[in-house]
Amino acid sequence: MRVDKYLWCIRYFKTRSIASKAVREGKVRVNGDLIKPSRETYPTDKITVRKNQVSYEIIVLDIPDNRVGAKLVDIYRKDVTPEEALQKLDLLKYSKDYYRKKGSGRPTKKDRRDLDDWFEWDENENKNKEEEGKKE
Repeated sequence: MRVDKYLWCIRYFKTRSIASKAVREGKVRVNGDLIKPSRETYPTDKITVRKNQVSYEIIVLDIPDNRVGAKLVDIYRKDVTPEEALQKLDLLKYSKDYYRKKGSGRPTKKDRRDLDDWFEWDENENKNKEEEGKKE
């Protein structure tokens, strides 16, 4: 089976054309070699896929006839991705949650609530200072 079709069948890519594009761009290696999308895959091949800034490493166990369900993927591949790479993926998730470019559209609901809280806190602080000034 072609490597692009194999990666699509085991659900590493949503469409076969995306898988082919990734192979052409050099984001997929088989046994450490750069390949073309038409290269055949065989059991015991080690495939490295660079996706979302993480290098996934899989070993081909068997070749599926067609695209398989998510629960059946482990029959056809063994994931040997290092733990450090998966931890890197978790860090990326956390960094994206709090990162937003300045001026990138209107504030989100959370941003507006934070601003409202900050202004309320500032107003309450000013009122407390005025009350202390009157008491003296």
